[in-house]
Amino acid sequence: MKQKNILTIIVSIALIILLVWYFSTPEELSSNTIITEVKSGTFVIDITTTGELEARSSEKIMGPNPIALRNARIFQYRIEDIIPDGTVVDSGQWIATLDRSDLENKIKDQELEVEKLQTQFVKSQLDTTMTMRNARDELINLRYAMEEKQIVVDQSIYEPPATQRQVKIDLEKTERAYRQAMENYSLKLQKANADMREVETNLRKAQRKLDEYTKLKDEFVIKAPKSGMLNYKRGWDGKKQGVGAQISAWDNVVATLPNLSAMNSRTYVNEIDISKVSVGQKAEIEVDAFPGKHFTGDVFEVANMGEQMQNSNAKVFEVIIHVNGFDSILRPSMTTKNRIITEIIDSVLFVPIECVNANDSITFVYKDRMRWQVITGKSNETDIIILAGLERGDDVYLLPPDNADEWSFELLDKETVQKFTKKEPVPSDTIEPERKKPPKSPEKKVRGGKRGMH
Repeated sequence: MKQKNILTIIVSIALIILLVWYFSTPEELSSNTIITEVKSGTFVIDITTTGELEARSSEKIMGPNPIALRNARIFQYRIEDIIPDGTVVDSGQWIATLDRSDLENKIKDQELEVEKLQTQFVKSQLDTTMTMRNARDELINLRYAMEEKQIVVDQSIYEPPATQRQVKIDLEKTERAYRQAMENYSLKLQKANADMREVETNLRKAQRKLDEYTKLKDEFVIKAPKSGMLNYKRGWDGKKQGVGAQISAWDNVVATLPNLSAMNSRTYVNEIDISKVSVGQKAEIEVDAFPGKHFTGDVFEVANMGEQMQNSNAKVFEVIIHVNGFDSILRPSMTTKNRIITEIIDSVLFVPIECVNANDSITFVYKDRMRWQVITGKSNETDIIILAGLERGDDVYLLPPDNADEWSFELLDKETVQKFTKKEPVPSDTIEPERKKPPKSPEKKVRGGKRGMH
């Protein structure tokens, strides 16, 4: 019984100790108690974007002759079949077949035109032959008539003068008709030759056009100009032009063979950040397909004009980053994560952005159960520079603790605030704000002898 009482007493004491420990836990440790340390060192300001790899240079695989297409009045055609994107091809290997339905219709129409002109040519030959034959027969008949009239004149020497005069006139008329017939024959011959040349020219023109169409038809089968990896061309909307894509005769590139030894990352930077980006800045590039694989690069080109992304109101600027070095794993269209380093500042203090809070025009951090005023500088995606108000190694809260709104302010003196307002970040060894002991008042505290605020 006595042992049972002792055991009961021991258990009761343990419970009392546990309750006392639980309820005596500091208020700020009951929840948001994450504390971080003020760091010092090099501060990197960067912009992170998503990009896509592309070859720095590539050979275009062209479609049919654009001049021949325009002569055939074909201004657009469709890719009927094409090998998969990324296929490694040899020189002369089949790549794609283009839709030839429009051209085949034109070939059929042109064949009918050629046949029609051939018939017309034969008809013109027959008509010319008959016309010229009649003209030659007329000349022969006139020559015979002229000989007959000459015989009559020769026999009229025994006739009266009037009769002789009459037969001579008949001979002269016949001679004159013969000369006119000879001249007409020459003109008819020239006209017949001109008509035949015209018909023959039209026939040759039609035949030449038919030959061009037939030759153009062969160009609708695309073959690789050299060995390489096929890469689909992207249209104006950014989509790859595969089977069914429409290609303009004014830009008749079917696909490309990229030079994989030199790659770019094409990315887009928001208009808010584009002022920070300039040619020559360094970049770090990571390929999503190979996590942990990093490459260096340099900003090569920054667009002067912005553009609007599809399905978004955001304005962006195109940025081209040259990827340094060569690696066989890099392929066009791979997604990249680009970190463009816009500025590097040496020897500064910085804390995570979440540590800094604002109340009206005052920025502050939570430290030592007080709200300490700080002067901030530039920031990156995770951290922000502290120009004044903290020292290296200080512990600050990452998130506001419970009841932090009741904590009093610890303000910087006026001279320190004026010193850093509207100025660039300076090395941390110059950040030595004078601190005076805070007054004993639990609610108002001033650093540098200035009055505090709630």
